[in-house]
Amino acid sequence: MARAPRPRSPWRRRLSLAIKLLVVLAILGLGALVTAVYVTRAQLPSFDQLKSSPNGQMIRVHAADGTVIVSIGPSYGEWLSADRIPKVMRDATVAVEDRRFYSHLGVDPIGVARSVKVRLDRGRWVQGGSTITQQLARNVFLNNQKKFGRKFREWILALAMERKFSKDEILELYLNKVYYGGGAYGIDAASRKFFGHGADHLSLAEAAIIAGLVKAPSNYSPTADAAAAVGRASVVLQAMENNGVITAAEARAADPKSVALAPEPKQNSVRYFTDWALPQLEMLIDETEKPLEVWTTLDLNMQRDADAAIRANAPPGAQGALVALDRDGAVRAMVGGKDYVSSIYNRATQAERQPGSAFKLFVYLAALEAGKTPESTEIDEPVTIDGWSPRNDSRRNSGQVTLRTAFAYSLNTIAAKLGQQVGFATVADMARRFGITTTINTHPSMVLGTSDVRLIDMTRAFASVANQGVAVTPYGITKVTTNGQTIYQHEVDRSRVLVAPQVAAQMIDLLQTAVNTGTGRAAQIGRPVAGKTGTTSSSRDGWFLGFSSGLTTGVWMGRDDARPIAGLHGGTAPARAFHDFMIRAIANRPIEQFDTQVTLPEAQLEPDAESYYGGPDNAMFVDPDGNPIGAIPGYPDAGQPPAPDRAAPRPDRPQVDDDGNAIPPPQERLDQNWIDRVTGRDQRRPNAAAPAPNQPANRPPPPPLIHSSEPRPNQ
Repeated sequence: MARAPRPRSPWRRRLSLAIKLLVVLAILGLGALVTAVYVTRAQLPSFDQLKSSPNGQMIRVHAADGTVIVSIGPSYGEWLSADRIPKVMRDATVAVEDRRFYSHLGVDPIGVARSVKVRLDRGRWVQGGSTITQQLARNVFLNNQKKFGRKFREWILALAMERKFSKDEILELYLNKVYYGGGAYGIDAASRKFFGHGADHLSLAEAAIIAGLVKAPSNYSPTADAAAAVGRASVVLQAMENNGVITAAEARAADPKSVALAPEPKQNSVRYFTDWALPQLEMLIDETEKPLEVWTTLDLNMQRDADAAIRANAPPGAQGALVALDRDGAVRAMVGGKDYVSSIYNRATQAERQPGSAFKLFVYLAALEAGKTPESTEIDEPVTIDGWSPRNDSRRNSGQVTLRTAFAYSLNTIAAKLGQQVGFATVADMARRFGITTTINTHPSMVLGTSDVRLIDMTRAFASVANQGVAVTPYGITKVTTNGQTIYQHEVDRSRVLVAPQVAAQMIDLLQTAVNTGTGRAAQIGRPVAGKTGTTSSSRDGWFLGFSSGLTTGVWMGRDDARPIAGLHGGTAPARAFHDFMIRAIANRPIEQFDTQVTLPEAQLEPDAESYYGGPDNAMFVDPDGNPIGAIPGYPDAGQPPAPDRAAPRPDRPQVDDDGNAIPPPQERLDQNWIDRVTGRDQRRPNAAAPAPNQPANRPPPPPLIHSSEPRPNQ
């Protein structure tokens, strides 16, 4: 008797059904893909049309007065047909960008799989796996958004282009259209920019340099970073050797270091501003093809004065940066370094450095908001917080002092006490509230400025205080037009209140005192001014930030490698640069009084080291008249005259001795006439008498020897 057939497992039936369904879906998907490719192919422009299409968008940038300060856009070279493009250029590009270019169909499955594997291994997209055809499709028809929808359209376009154009035509389009940096589109424009000759005469080493630029034009530009360009070119040469298009001997003979670069055209510090402002267009407008007229906030006279102030005052071997903000946040001047040609790195917006005492702005804001006032008192005494024991640089304590005195003379122990009272997290929150975007630690030492910050963020914070506690947001673009039509208009947001007006007024009170009798005296400009110095340990960074007549200016100086600079302190070069810039920048603005008038600190304390020498104290004691006295055991340099700058004496700067350090100014009379003069009020008092230069100061009996400090943030 025949055996009955064994019934099929329900799981096998389901698996068979699923496989059939997947096959059907795959066939349908393939059909849809083929249809999409051929529909796209029919819609593609012709080869000649693509050759004549523009390579990029022209942008003209205007200063606040309408002057065109820079024109940015495609730099066109000669179009080179495939037979005129040097073989070394074609081989270099294929080797480093798409070594299977001649074998794939427009999309390289191996490259895609490799990029996915790297993504899984590293947790982020490191390499995209895009072919030359995909890059061409993206550059001509799409944008650089990292979204799957855009990537899928890129694949369709690449497959369609491979059906319509030959490999040589695709490579010709690519090499004549791809962006190589510095405004240069196409290999001929790049060759002329970097080497001073046409691309039809490129050597192997030159071709390797240009081919290496595509991955990151700004990072590998030979004019911006020669070492990076040479390193990238070596990678290209190795790829060419691996592809078998050159021999090992040819790779060794091609020396990218020996390539002569064309001289770079002269630039100026305006480019620091445009490099910061123009990338914001991507967030402000959607127009990517029509020519644009961009109107900015930059004041050319202020920019020239800012550039001159940094160049004149930055110590040898040091860099400097300056940002000036108007009361509504308009950036009127921006200097990111002493020389844009030698370094395009913008230290005003990119560098992150310790602010030293300037960070105490947030400590005192938090204390004032918590109910303290400038007249509140604290005990200047030894203090230990979680094992950290801050000290004043004088190694002395002054007993009971007001917050005004503590701020003017930058007492570290008081700042630490205030931070502990309000909470270090509260201080960090206050810094973030006022626009600090970098990471702020909450260790007790944070009150002395141990967290890295950016100059533009610190300047913004001071501007918000000057604006009565209302948030100020820096901006550089006022409007954008195309073909006479306005497509963007900036609107200032004045609705965000950061602290109560009374708190801001009290903070301005403290900041005035710091300039008039404390660490920032070199920043006096003959009218009401408020500000704060900052100096980090070993004189690695010097800061001055302040405001007057509606303009807030921040200055930073230091070395890019953070090495110490002898004599650099917030009250010297940075404060002098602030003075030199501001005295011209606001010369035509009306004098504005602050809501609070200058109040002198307690007579018990003499001005600290920066008041006389422009720097943090090195355990030096002073007599009642502010003159240094004998050395202190363990500090052999104490009491010695500071070293000076050999610049000719100027009435608006402290005089210096032969070693470059400031000489103490003559003692001034701290009376009403002196207050009127430094705040500019004597200009409205025609009968105000000038203080007699040799008349003794009318002061209380001499106080005991005492001293205060500029902070050392690494204590």
